[in-house]
Amino acid sequence: MQASTAPSALSRPAEGLRCLLASNPSPMTQKGTNTWLLGEGEVAVIDPGPALPAHLASILAALAPGERITHIFVTHAHLDHSGLARPLAEATGAPVLAFGDAQAGRSARMQALTAAGLVPGGEGIDADFVPDIALADGARVSAASWALEALHTPGHFGNHLSFLWQGCAFSGDHVMGWASTLISPPDGDLADYLASLDRLAAAAPARLFCGHGAPVDDPAARIAELARHRRDRSTQILAALAEAPCDIATLVSRLYADTPAALHPAAARNVLAHLIDLEENKLISSRHNPGTPRRYTLR
Repeated sequence: MQASTAPSALSRPAEGLRCLLASNPSPMTQKGTNTWLLGEGEVAVIDPGPALPAHLASILAALAPGERITHIFVTHAHLDHSGLARPLAEATGAPVLAFGDAQAGRSARMQALTAAGLVPGGEGIDADFVPDIALADGARVSAASWALEALHTPGHFGNHLSFLWQGCAFSGDHVMGWASTLISPPDGDLADYLASLDRLAAAAPARLFCGHGAPVDDPAARIAELARHRRDRSTQILAALAEAPCDIATLVSRLYADTPAALHPAAARNVLAHLIDLEENKLISSRHNPGTPRRYTLR
């Protein structure tokens, strides 16, 4: 595990729910990863977080006398969410539950692109992650004081699950209030992401407990805003290509001019996700000459 001595901040955002904020702030994680402790007595952990010794200690210290962790749920196999899963399982004896390993749920389109040579973006993928129990879409798991239903919500990551609970949802990185979601092919897929937004909206949660940042108190509005943002980005890309063929770096410099340069690599992955989707829908085409970046043009 990584070295860390900073304790994790504890809050209680709802009855029967505790949140521990891991000490891993960054431009991609906001103030850090939210680890959720659900229920009393037999406690479920959702997203144990990064492999920080102090965070493991904070999770165990948050338990009341006589409580024990019986289930460890992981929304998806990014290290800031799943990294601590195995150490926590070893410390408590609780099984790890998730949709599948780090490649589970990847769309057929992304599998084909990977076979053709598409290289992942390398955004902290937990390549060794394997759950003890694989949860199918719609699976229900419960204990005396809690019950969860798994909702497969790929898009940010192929094995991404959201969890429905008492009219609310734990949305991982699928929907957050503070930022839009990174979609980095082949682990991310724009078409899957938009479809998953529709699925989460159809579940009509009253509140979202996110992987990073504060809870979302108006999920319907936020989900609609994120879908609109993606549609607008595709429109912007098409407008730029109407002026002249572009490579990804040129599109990023034009579309993300107000974004800090440190975030441009992530922006390039998002642009790639849109370009793949637009090409799949036969709105654009691309050409790649050896030694030069791939260029995209309108059909």
